[in-house]
Order: sequence, then C-alpha cells, then structure tokens
Amino acid sequence: MILEKQERLDDLQNGYKLIQNPDYFCYGIDAVLLSWFTKVKPGEAALDLGTGPGVIPLLLKAKTQGKHFTGLEIQEDVAAMARRSIRYNQVEEDIDIVTGDIKEAVSIFGAASFHVVTSNPPYMTEHHGLVNPEAPKAIARHELLCTLEDVISQAAKLLTSNGRFYMVHRPFRLAEIMGTLMKYQLEPKRMQLVYPYVDKEPNMVLIEAVHGGNPRITVEKPLIVYKEPGVYTDDIKMIYGITE
Repeated sequence: MILEKQERLDDLQNGYKLIQNPDYFCYGIDAVLLSWFTKVKPGEAALDLGTGPGVIPLLLKAKTQGKHFTGLEIQEDVAAMARRSIRYNQVEEDIDIVTGDIKEAVSIFGAASFHVVTSNPPYMTEHHGLVNPEAPKAIARHELLCTLEDVISQAAKLLTSNGRFYMVHRPFRLAEIMGTLMKYQLEPKRMQLVYPYVDKEPNMVLIEAVHGGNPRITVEKPLIVYKEPGVYTDDIKMIYGITE
C-alpha cells in the first residue's frame, strides 16, 4: 500500500490501522466514544451513516462479534480512502464501504436491512458558527448535505424491528434530537453526557434509541474526559485501552 499525498497511517491501538488525510476531516474522540457506546451482538449487521475514513466500522469490527459492517460516505475520494484502509487491514470480507447519499440510504440498502445503525453526523446547522471554507471539512461539521432529520428518518427505515440506533451529538440540540427520534418511532433508551472537565458543561451526548421500543430511558453516569489539561481520566484511558 502506498499512501497518497498528505495521507498518514494512524494506529487504532486495536490491531487495525487507518489511512487519514488532514486535508479532510480526521476522526476525533467523538467517534471513539460512539463506537465504545455502541453494542453490536453476534450475528448482527451494522451500518455507519456518514462514515468518513471508515473509523467506526473498524472500531466496531475490533470490539464486537457483529457479522458484517458497512460504511456509507457521500464523498467518493473519502470513501476510496476508507476502502484502502479496509484492504490494508484485510477485512474486506467483514466491512464494505459504499459511496452514496444518506438521504438515499434506504434506496441503496433496502428497508429493515440492519440490526444496528450508527452516526456521528454534522453537529451544526448551516446557520451555526463559521462554515469551514474547505468543502470536505464543512460537509463533516455543518448540515450542508444532510440534516439531523435526514439521518434519523433514514436510520428508522433501515433498522429491523427493535433494531438500535446510536448517535453522538451536541447537547445544545438535545430537545430537537429527542423530538425527532420519537417522531420516527425511535424510542430513546440510553443517554450519556460527556464533559471535557468535571466543572464544565457537557459538550457531547451519546444516545441509544430502539426502533419501536417501549418508553423508558436510562441516563448513565457522566463521562469526564480530562482530569487536567492533557491528562485523561481513568474512564477515558479504559475506553482507549491505555495502560500505564
């Protein structure tokens, strides 16, 4: 495998490596936390909407006994980079990367095709903050090509009955998230807020919703990222597999 211009090979610390290009949107802690929060049972098929370089399918492949993993990515050059990572790790039998639009996911895969759907979608609407002038990063951060409702509505149709949807997002949109989930019969079942420091406001929320589930949500203990600047808490070290 030859890396293309500007690309690098990152070690995922789980036996797999990932090709990334800093000119695009590189994965961060939100993707790691989402894959940790997600449960894929033996024999289940999982789909990651807006997979980018394919990090979530690779992380889920490493930590679960799922039968098959698929990533959907609209940008062909990013999808092609993800496919090279899949080939490099020799997991082509277990992971597919498909080029396509989230808004057309049901047309691509068919209804009720997956037991699990994950998404680390753009957090900001087109009206939130400054839009990155570099298109790939703007697409990853802002709802330029798909909205929160696009992601949730497609996830609901893609899931089997009692299938599970997992998402990481920003707490400032929590009311909108919950309302949209319930609009599409995705019942929120688990939620965990992520705080950068114990004395700061949360900046991420992890959510599990069940397609056609009964009303009842469990709010899990807060997840704190840093003890002090640059020093992870024991919980984050456990998630990353850091041993000292």
